Amino acid sequence: MTSADSEQQQGLVRAFAVARHGRLWLVPTALCALVALFLTLLYMGGILDPNGNLRRLPIALVDTDQGPPLPGQQQTLGAQVSRSVVAATPAGTVQWRRLSPTQLRDQLASGKVYGALVIPADFTTSVAALTTPRASARPALTVLTNPGLGSLGSSLASQISQRAAHQASLTIGRQLMKQASSQGVDATTRALLGDPITVTTRVGHPIGRHSGLGLTAFYFTLLLVLTGFVGGNIINSGVDSGLGYTDTEIGPWHTRRPTVPISRTQTLLLKMLMTAGIMVLTTSLLMIAAIAILGMDASHLPLLWIFSYCASLAVGLGVQAINAAFGGIGQVVSMFVFIALALPSSGATIPLEAVPGFYRFLALFEPMRQLTDGVRSILYFDARADAGLTRGWTMVAIGFALALLFGFAMTLYYDHKGLHRLIARPAAPTGQAP
Repeated sequence: MTSADSEQQQGLVRAFAVARHGRLWLVPTALCALVALFLTLLYMGGILDPNGNLRRLPIALVDTDQGPPLPGQQQTLGAQVSRSVVAATPAGTVQWRRLSPTQLRDQLASGKVYGALVIPADFTTSVAALTTPRASARPALTVLTNPGLGSLGSSLASQISQRAAHQASLTIGRQLMKQASSQGVDATTRALLGDPITVTTRVGHPIGRHSGLGLTAFYFTLLLVLTGFVGGNIINSGVDSGLGYTDTEIGPWHTRRPTVPISRTQTLLLKMLMTAGIMVLTTSLLMIAAIAILGMDASHLPLLWIFSYCASLAVGLGVQAINAAFGGIGQVVSMFVFIALALPSSGATIPLEAVPGFYRFLALFEPMRQLTDGVRSILYFDARADAGLTRGWTMVAIGFALALLFGFAMTLYYDHKGLHRLIARPAAPTGQAP
């Protein structure tokens, strides 16, 4: 047996001997188990039952019926349908907004409603004509969708509106059948009167073909957050390695630089300045890849770049502040702050109105929701401030302030207490396997 084989065997023996120590397993096992448990609860808990968790989903109800009322009735059928739709909806699940056509266009264009149920101006007249020889077409109700708010949210609103329209049709059909029974109409007409209303569905606020059915805003925002999060951690590790506070290992190569005498506050300032500079490049490449290469539909490009840069930078500065405060465990903490808690509470794939209350609470302060609203406003709603852009800029500003205040407050405190990171050490030869 050669000396190399002997050393390998001794190395295996030492490895197994160390692995038998329970304390070595304790912290990694506990952290991995907690991460797996909490990630599963967070991600799966928000998607399992959107219909069961539905709370006040905003849908417009537009009644333009001009009548006149049917004989013996005080209201138009449009007014009756509006009242029955609201009454038949389970309490608290839908927020029916009675709007005029002008208000409807404005709220669709600003992302305030997920869809609409529209009663046309000639609704009562066309229903009344069904029992006469003048009947030429079935009366219709129109369901409008708003795909800019995401395919699932728009689909939920469409399903609810269609069910409401169908129930209204059956209710009106029963009234017409009573009237028709005294007039002796034929079987074909009676079949028509049983369910007299058709429902047409169309897009209320169109978006581009290359908009991922309303999901590009979410994925673009996710890329901004990931760029800030991953980039911030790469910069954090690179600076620590360059200053000699951590070793650099690439495959079998190990480098140890001489430690640079620098305070925690100065280190954090350096990392934040580097983050601000590097995010210019990453934001530009992100937009080039998504828009120029892949062809994503996008408008207001200068505004989109500025907002994207500030969003990624806010996340990157937050990562630096958390790492400066928590040290080695900072990456896990920032992962929960910017990724684990943020994604299921973003309201981008599943509306916040269709998730449990815990996620709606998280959405009040988690950055993903506000950043998604800002990107969505720019991409789909003509960069309207009331479509979420104001909320997005507000969160970016708050993110900047919190990152700077928290990060520098912690490093100044550590420096004041004399809690230096490492004792200075000389450089070791480079290019050697450990």
